[in-house]
Amino acid sequence: MQSAAPITYAQAACTALASAMADDSRVVVLGEDVGRGGIFGQYAGLQARFGAQRIIDTPISEATIMGAGVGMALAGLKPVVEMRVVDFALCAMDEIVNQAAKNRFMFGGQGRVPLVARLPIGMWSASAAQHSQSLESWFAHLPGVVVVCPSTPQDNHDLLHAALDCGDPVIYMEHKELWGMSADFDPAQHTRLGQARRWRAGADLTLVSWSRQMHWAAEAAATLAEHGVQVDLLDLRTLWPWDRDAVFESAARTGRLMVTHEAVQAAGFGAEIAASAAEAVGCRVRRVGAPRIPVGYAANLEEAARVRPAAIVSAALELMA
Repeated sequence: MQSAAPITYAQAACTALASAMADDSRVVVLGEDVGRGGIFGQYAGLQARFGAQRIIDTPISEATIMGAGVGMALAGLKPVVEMRVVDFALCAMDEIVNQAAKNRFMFGGQGRVPLVARLPIGMWSASAAQHSQSLESWFAHLPGVVVVCPSTPQDNHDLLHAALDCGDPVIYMEHKELWGMSADFDPAQHTRLGQARRWRAGADLTLVSWSRQMHWAAEAAATLAEHGVQVDLLDLRTLWPWDRDAVFESAARTGRLMVTHEAVQAAGFGAEIAASAAEAVGCRVRRVGAPRIPVGYAANLEEAARVRPAAIVSAALELMA
């Protein structure tokens, strides 16, 4: 049964986390401002319910927060490490890259790091270059971690549950401009990591995306239908592992694959998908991503970095020609 009222992207994640904490005393949260609910409300009410020993406010030091989370995980806990935004997590890259990601491999599986690092990605309106980055390809490139990018409230609920059950470090990348998005959801629903979701069925063009960009991809697909182009639209949801079977099956049927993402196009994860599909099924490919520029604070400069539906439609029609 679906919930009686819509729930926001932030509330969906909070609901999943509350359920996990109630079921498993090893689940703890640490980060800046988590005690008062987090800057997006994604921890609202949790400290009052579970106490300050499990919803732990920390000093302003990302390296310390992540390092403590890695230590907690190695000691048997299941920490959720809040970095506020991915841009701030750059201060904790050693702990992520050299400690969390590699421990299981370097010590023959004697240690595991069942840690979920919440690193919100994407453009944040009027927040400029140091608060608007989409760095998911950095972490997809990193052996030893799982990378998740939910695009809807339902997925934010289901995938956070799956991430907490993973047993390995998960880089969990919610979008900064999706927190207030509302939709009905089923609290009993579950999904697994590495499984794409089909938003729209079509036989002419495979279109793959994730996170906030999925919503603009869906708008573009509706416009393309008016041009007689039926899009098979896939939400990747997990960037690593990614659903190669779903993408290859679709691309083999349509003969054309396009990937669109908010991140900079150069060396973006779309290149990995496009190259892999071209090698596997011989389809034509196209990428649509942001220009290689910092996101500007001024509205016109910020707009220049956005990949709007019109750009997706234009590229798709060129690919169809």
